[in-house]
Amino acid sequence: MKLKGKVAVVTGGARDLGRAISVKLAKEGAKVVVNYFDKIEEAEETKALIESTGGQCIIVQGDMTKANDVKRLFEEGKKAYGSQIDILVNVVGGLVGRKQITEQDEDWYNFLMDVNMKSCWLCTREAVPYMEQGGSIINFSSLAARDGGGPGASLYATSKGAVMTFTRSMAKELGPKGIRVNALAPGTIATSFHDRFNTPENREKMKSVYPLRREGDANDVADLVLFFAADDSDYITGTNIDINGGIFFS
Repeated sequence: MKLKGKVAVVTGGARDLGRAISVKLAKEGAKVVVNYFDKIEEAEETKALIESTGGQCIIVQGDMTKANDVKRLFEEGKKAYGSQIDILVNVVGGLVGRKQITEQDEDWYNFLMDVNMKSCWLCTREAVPYMEQGGSIINFSSLAARDGGGPGASLYATSKGAVMTFTRSMAKELGPKGIRVNALAPGTIATSFHDRFNTPENREKMKSVYPLRREGDANDVADLVLFFAADDSDYITGTNIDINGGIFFS
């Protein structure tokens, strides 16, 4: 097992990409602290999946845009698994909705920046003192940060671009502590995100454009997270890795 004896915190770890990542890390031996926002039934399903394969996890509710909730998440992880956190996966984020610039107000701006960038910043800040023996932080950016996003997604794309820059900054700052920081920039991955914000017709059309002729799935992403979480990538930091079936090259 590549992660035997390690502890991982996965924000937004109860569904879709977060669930696949949580299960993948647990199968490789990590003890996983699974954060969820409001749907405890999803978190309990994820916990059951992990335990059915012999893995260990706890589930912790919290809003990752709130400093007190973030602090409590890591405190609960410490109570369960000790004071060393080896892996942080910042999955929390989302498009939320589509609005043209003239429809956007300050509340919308603040909300998009908070859920995508502030959550990443808060969790990283809280994780560092728990990584005294080094560790790996994996952030989630997006293809939208590369190409500006689709109609009405300007603030989503902007906030995910901020995650890319933050990833590079943290790689420089935390490298001397033995902490690697990398980000993933997924394209179309078959999750509820695209069920909500894309159309079946457009998704089929896009498949014909992708060089690999398919959407990604959650396990494609989870495999890449595992690579960055494990020692396989111990000389890689500051990268923003595209995982998009070849639709865009950085």
